[in-house]
Amino acid sequence: MSNLFKSGDIVCAKVNPTKSLKVRIFARKVYYCDVYNQPEEKEEVYFEREIEFYKNKNLI
Repeated sequence: MSNLFKSGDIVCAKVNPTKSLKVRIFARKVYYCDVYNQPEEKEEVYFEREIEFYKNKNLI
């Protein structure tokens, strides 16, 4: 099974498109993501249908 997003891709949840996430790993049909530039935040888990590529290019 191939996954749409690769480790290190910057994505966002469709329900919260302003919060950028960095894909950490894809396992068991879910994506484990870290909140971009906020290492103290909890890891978030999403199915592929729940996330999309982050559209804002001004991350830094």
